[in-house]
Amino acid sequence: MTMPAEILVLALACVLLFVHVQVAIHKKTAQYGVDWNMGPRDEDTPPLNDVAARLERARDNFLETFPVAIVALFGVVLADKSGPVTEAAAWTWLGARAVYLPLYWSGVHKWRTVVFGISAIALLVLLGVLIFG
Repeated sequence: MTMPAEILVLALACVLLFVHVQVAIHKKTAQYGVDWNMGPRDEDTPPLNDVAARLERARDNFLETFPVAIVALFGVVLADKSGPVTEAAAWTWLGARAVYLPLYWSGVHKWRTVVFGISAIALLVLLGVLIFG
């Protein structure tokens, strides 16, 4: 039995989430220090530098949309509605999310928002197939 593409995309998205978490905490630890990272993190800290703050926002954005992707991608598989359209939408969503991180990291204006829009449209396509298809 072959794994549906939508499930593979979810597995790869988990890897992408791990990358988001690791790069964000790495940059935050670089600013605040290893003692901060290994401690309870109760103390007040200065604002994050621009790069660390962008990486936290990128991670948060991924975490805000990932539950929708989980429902949409698992949903089309469980409802036996997967096909070429949902596979294309799944890969488009993952590709856009993978491109989004370096765009946000480097501070690229406008294109980051365009790429987010592409990922959002891909999720809407998946939800449309799940609900109406």
